[in-house]
Amino acid sequence: METRRLGRIGHASSVLIFGGAALGECTQDEADASVREALDAGINHFDTAAAYGGSEDRLGPWMADIRDRIFLASKVTERSYDAAWASINRSLERLRVDHLDLLQVHSVCDLPTLDAVTGDDGALRAVVRARDEGLTTHLGITGHTHAAPSVHLEALRRFDFDSVLTPWNFRLGQDPAFRADFEQLVAEVQARDVALMTIKAVARRNWYPGEKSYDTWYRPFDRQEEVTAAIAWVLAHPAISGVATAGATSLLRLAIRAERDRATMTEARIAEVLGRVPDYSSPFDERMPAI
Repeated sequence: METRRLGRIGHASSVLIFGGAALGECTQDEADASVREALDAGINHFDTAAAYGGSEDRLGPWMADIRDRIFLASKVTERSYDAAWASINRSLERLRVDHLDLLQVHSVCDLPTLDAVTGDDGALRAVVRARDEGLTTHLGITGHTHAAPSVHLEALRRFDFDSVLTPWNFRLGQDPAFRADFEQLVAEVQARDVALMTIKAVARRNWYPGEKSYDTWYRPFDRQEEVTAAIAWVLAHPAISGVATAGATSLLRLAIRAERDRATMTEARIAEVLGRVPDYSSPFDERMPAI
């Protein structure tokens, strides 16, 4: 699997990032099979979060064997200092590690939330303490919604984060306003040598009532040709170091094959495959659940 430099962090990171949300509701046996599949494919970057159900607990048993060969990232969703500090320490216990490679302030999607986490008693103070005390090496910020790229740009003006995890896919790229915000963010991360990772590459749209068939909060692409086109389109952007895989273990094999076969996808072919999907839309609409 291709690896790319993770900005100034310097890690040679697999372009597929194992999305730990996929382990949130599964058994340990199911988690074990998915982690093995990822490792066998060459994935060396694992991303989880305290908010992902049992994900950290499912990954914990693996750490004694693989901690020294993976890049391990987790996230904190709490907004206040005390709650964030407690969450960080719980994450380390659940993962059975003494430090993370990357700790991210999670789901910062609007300016009021950014104000809260960067305030005097906000979560940012807790993650900085974690870095200063050796509980993590690097700090990042994540989020989703249409406003995420512009919010993350503002976040970089307030604090020198090492990484950004923000939404980007073919459909969002057709939205002039979203594209403009994303391109401004790209310019800033390149100027600072900040790692840029993306989410929602294979998001097709939100679920219709009664339709849900995966644990993902959005309906994903699940046909190989569409998954390959979607991932190929995102990874064609040279500033992007990696794409988080979808939050369902059954979809991992499609992403792995997509990464392998993406060289066969020309720009015209990608546009043809994804352009003919009749209900392809942003997942950030009025049906988006509260997450």
